[in-house]
Amino acid sequence: MRRIAIVAVAFVVMAVVGCKAAPPGALEQSIVSSAKHHIFIRNKEEKNPLPATAMAISDGKEAFSHYCVACHGMDGQNTGVPFADHMSPPVPSLASAEVQQYTDGQLKWIIDNGIWPSGMPGSKGILSEDEVWSIVIFLRHLPPAGSQGEPEMYTH
Repeated sequence: MRRIAIVAVAFVVMAVVGCKAAPPGALEQSIVSSAKHHIFIRNKEEKNPLPATAMAISDGKEAFSHYCVACHGMDGQNTGVPFADHMSPPVPSLASAEVQQYTDGQLKWIIDNGIWPSGMPGSKGILSEDEVWSIVIFLRHLPPAGSQGEPEMYTH
C-alpha cells in the first residue's frame, strides 16, 4: 500500500513539474517568427490601395481606436494595457521589428483573420476594407510610445 502511495505522489509531482511552461528560447522564437512570416501569414504580395496621406493615417488611427486599442494601447505599443505582458504569447508592440517586417498585405491578412492561437481576433465582417487598409497605414506611422496616454477603459 505504501508503495502505491509513493508512486502516486511521484506521478503527481512529475505531472505538475512537467506541465510548467517556460518562456520560449531564442531558437524557438526564431523558428516561430520565420514560420509566421513565410508560411502562415498570407497575402504577402497584396498592395495597399490607399495612399499614405495624413487623412489616411488619421482615418487609420480612428479605426484603430475603436477596434485595436484595448489590447495594443492608443499608441500601438501596449502603453497602459495591464495584461499585455501576461498573455501567452504576450501582445507584441506594433512598432517592433517583427511586426513592421510584415508586408502591408500580411498586416491586412492578420487584421482580417487574426492569429490563432494567440488572443488576436479577426475583424472580417466587422471592419470595412478601407478601415483595415487605413489601420495598416497607421501601423506604419505609429506615434512615439506613451505619447497618446493610456486607454480610457483602464484609467477608471
